[in-house]
Amino acid sequence: MADLCSTGAIRLACHSELSLPLLLSLWMAGMDLVWRRIPNYLTLGGAVAGLGFQLGGRGWSGLLDGLGGAVLGFSLLLWPYLKGGMGAGDVKGLAALGTWLGLERTFYLFFYMGLSGGLIIIAVLIWQGRFWTQIRRGSIQLQNWVLCQSRLKVPARVEAGGLEIPYGAALALGMVLLCGRQLWFS
Repeated sequence: MADLCSTGAIRLACHSELSLPLLLSLWMAGMDLVWRRIPNYLTLGGAVAGLGFQLGGRGWSGLLDGLGGAVLGFSLLLWPYLKGGMGAGDVKGLAALGTWLGLERTFYLFFYMGLSGGLIIIAVLIWQGRFWTQIRRGSIQLQNWVLCQSRLKVPARVEAGGLEIPYGAALALGMVLLCGRQLWFS
């Protein structure tokens, strides 16, 4: 079995602690891309399955690690959700994946998800021909903030001209990057 698990996709399949949450994240991304929402049955069902996986595979310490991953994932995206930057499904999606991944991997997923989201936004802006307009707008806002810090109130939400990104795609791409990192360095 060790020889079979040494190459490519088969190597990922041998790591069910990565392949199962990867499949879940791809399913969430597909729902978010098509319906613009991540249903509760995916997030809740995924969370319960992840906790069961942790308990069955690693015992009580795994269950605690999974609960910690869920709390961390939920906490990391709660503020952006409250500010209107993403939907509740994205928050619950990271929490559900956190049950599978545990604390450390959930934090890495959050980092890769942010990186993926930024790249997706840049790609969409370039595709729509609005990249340089947004760069100029951001530059002007930054200059105003630096020059008038004490007198200027920065709006909590900056209008981006109707740009909405289904963040489930960034979640899935972040999960792909996490899997690549784990497999590359293991």
